[in-house]
Amino acid sequence: MTYCVAMRLETGLVFLSDSRTNAGVDQVGTFRKTSVFENPGDRIMVLMTAGNLSISQSIRQIIAEQVTADGKSIWNVASMYEAAQIIGEAIRLVHERDAKSLEQFGIDFNVSMIFGGQIKGERCRLFQMYSAGNFIESHNENTYFQIGEAKYGKPIIDRVITPSTPLDEAAKCALISMDSTLRSNISVGLPLDLLIYEADTLAVTRFVTIDEKNQYFQMIRNTWGKQLKSVFEGIADPVWNAAPDITVNVLSEAGTQSQPVRVPPPPNLAAPSDVHPAPLQTLAQQSGTNRQP
Repeated sequence: MTYCVAMRLETGLVFLSDSRTNAGVDQVGTFRKTSVFENPGDRIMVLMTAGNLSISQSIRQIIAEQVTADGKSIWNVASMYEAAQIIGEAIRLVHERDAKSLEQFGIDFNVSMIFGGQIKGERCRLFQMYSAGNFIESHNENTYFQIGEAKYGKPIIDRVITPSTPLDEAAKCALISMDSTLRSNISVGLPLDLLIYEADTLAVTRFVTIDEKNQYFQMIRNTWGKQLKSVFEGIADPVWNAAPDITVNVLSEAGTQSQPVRVPPPPNLAAPSDVHPAPLQTLAQQSGTNRQP
């Protein structure tokens, strides 16, 4: 699997991808998922892929070389939207060629892509491409896209990223998002490719491949873990079965106890007559009960 994330901001674009490809726990490979199509001064386009590696590599090769019947290619179209259409056509071409053969071997036509960049004369744009060749575009209400193992790194982005987020802060957020994914899913792995694009430069000016020795990423991993633990420990414990005069950190109130959905025991299984449910206690009462004399 993989994890890729891209963000469209007022000042540019952020792209981050891992490089792990696996077919089971004992067959792990490294393949870079980010490709850059660049003609400095005219256009820069970035493509990130997830899913079946052979499919995505075929699509990428077609994109780089294909010229449509009316002479259009990714290298000369006037807008990012037209470029996204060319990518969609390439996806459908590979599907038409390979999908039936793959199905015979029990393999799904599985590919997803993030495509973004800028062509001279228009703003930065970002698209998410699907297996059918269709796509959606990022807007201010949805400033980022993820593909692959997206769920682990999504919460931090939802809480932090807005269109006005500076590029360096967005890069920091993307790296924290990736760290959360690396810690929770072994199918995502180093090295990482990080590209920061500053609007209107029409060239790659900031790019880095990050391995386990990268000083900044190691700082992110260590600091984020420590800060999370510190914040967690600073949050008060809940108060159960609180008295009416308690108004802070109340999780449940006395006299309004919720009840679980109970499955009744069989009729022939009678509860012992000397067993009675224990009254609910507050955490403070429980702590007092557990103290050693």
